[in-house]
Amino acid sequence: MSNAALGLTPPSSPSRDRSFFIAIGVVSAGALALLAWLLLFRRGTEGTGVDLRFMPAVNAGFNATAAVLLLGGWIAIKRGARRVHQNLMVSAFAASALFLVGYLAYHYIHGDTRYVGDFRGLYLTLLASHVLLSMPVLPLALVAFYFSWRQQFTRHRKVTRWLAPIWLYVSVTGVVVFFVLRGATPAVP
Repeated sequence: MSNAALGLTPPSSPSRDRSFFIAIGVVSAGALALLAWLLLFRRGTEGTGVDLRFMPAVNAGFNATAAVLLLGGWIAIKRGARRVHQNLMVSAFAASALFLVGYLAYHYIHGDTRYVGDFRGLYLTLLASHVLLSMPVLPLALVAFYFSWRQQFTRHRKVTRWLAPIWLYVSVTGVVVFFVLRGATPAVP
């Protein structure tokens, strides 16, 4: 069923586009500012009785789920299964959003996790690429959803040519970072 049939006719005004892009910019800047505050300035609140040490494994699961859904969405659109593609992409976004909520909660309580292994340079390179490439995922995903909703599929494809590999890389490296940290961190009794 089309958006028009559902009564969801997309707005056609360029001023609405501008308003949407400004909103995306504000939301993205706010999310980055919150992450920066959590990771750079806040040191956690250990001793509050809240133990979220299980969350990195759950978050790795959300990242792995997002990666599988992204691959499934790519396969679906290549096969012309637009509705399946839409459902998989919304699900991938939901998995990534759940990851973000879990990530924020974990770091709010426990602060930053330090790497204590032997391959610090390699780990920091992987982490830096993961963090830097994660920054455009939210705004690009929102723009891709917007163009799809507006049925501007040429513009949607232009955005997703960049978004898809970046989002997939971030999802996969999120899982790799978890296992590298887990393998390098001494077990907590």
